Amino acid sequence: MTGAERGVVVVGVDEGSYSWLAVDWAAAEAERRGCGLRIVHAVGREVDAGYGEPLELGLTERAMQAAVGVLDDARARLTAGHPGVLVETEAAREDPAGALMSAAQDAGLIVVGTRGRGGFAELLLGSVSRKVTAHADRPVVVVRGDAVQPVGNGIVAGVHDERDEAAVRFALVEAELHRADVRLVHSWTPLAHTGLVTSQVSHIEQERDAHTQLLHHAARSVIEHPAVHVDAELTVDSAAAALVKVSDGAGLVVLPRHPVESRFGLPLGTVVHAVLHHARCPVAVVPVG
Repeated sequence: MTGAERGVVVVGVDEGSYSWLAVDWAAAEAERRGCGLRIVHAVGREVDAGYGEPLELGLTERAMQAAVGVLDDARARLTAGHPGVLVETEAAREDPAGALMSAAQDAGLIVVGTRGRGGFAELLLGSVSRKVTAHADRPVVVVRGDAVQPVGNGIVAGVHDERDEAAVRFALVEAELHRADVRLVHSWTPLAHTGLVTSQVSHIEQERDAHTQLLHHAARSVIEHPAVHVDAELTVDSAAAALVKVSDGAGLVVLPRHPVESRFGLPLGTVVHAVLHHARCPVAVVPVG
């Protein structure tokens, strides 16, 4: 991937301290990629619970001045901590999720934070994070918690089916940038659990072989990254439980986001939704299919 293909890294910031973890993560990522960083702060025209305090309709000059102040503080902080990164700022008069996606037209990556701050709040995904990960047409990283491990600690990539090669490729490129290992995880649950007889055992073995082939198919791009150490793991577990489990100690979890198959389904899919709420490290969501 060339620098041009990577594009800039776009990150959202607000007055809350929880967003600084995402901003710092985005700056470090831009430094690794050798690209610029665009920091976005939005004060929407409608009440929005995702970023900062609700605002009445009709933006005031005072609100925009406050936005500029937030951005100036962010620029000063990041210029000091990452002097080699070109930092630009953007104050937007629209809802935060829309502002981030509009600002990311030339971006290779969008980075967002989450409002969870310990205890039960750690399970809460902010509305901005949820909207951006569900609708962005490029990879989005949600930075969770109070602290993060280096991406170099290892990258876990969840594989659902053959469409997920783009997500695997994203994980491999990140691994090259951070000199990290990659762990490809595909979970499945046998159709029969109890009372196995010979024919059922044979059927389960065939099913396991089919899932193994699926995992290898999604991992075809591994050959393009010979410097990256990759382990492929087939687990008998629910996908969400397996990925949350292996996120402990990892630097990044990468998940594919498939198109929603029905209007009654979660916009992010059940697995992505669960991992975003429970993972113990940042989560990258890559649109596929």
